Amino acid sequence: MNSSEICFGLNRDTDECSLAVFLQMFSRPHLLETLIPRMTDGDISATVDFLTGLMKKHLSETEYHNLFLGEEKA
Repeated sequence: MNSSEICFGLNRDTDECSLAVFLQMFSRPHLLETLIPRMTDGDISATVDFLTGLMKKHLSETEYHNLFLGEEKA
């Protein structure tokens, strides 16, 4: 899937693929270098809190360490 095919609300499979592409696009270094300095302290805190909350809700501690931190934790 490419950016022109992003679509939400049709079905779960399309939503998942669209979200993956959307997040990959969002995390492009040039976009982040432009966006982050413009964010307020509140924006930064809210973003970190939201993303951390998603990981706490959906990942085990081992998955968090392995997948997010890149550490090998048994």
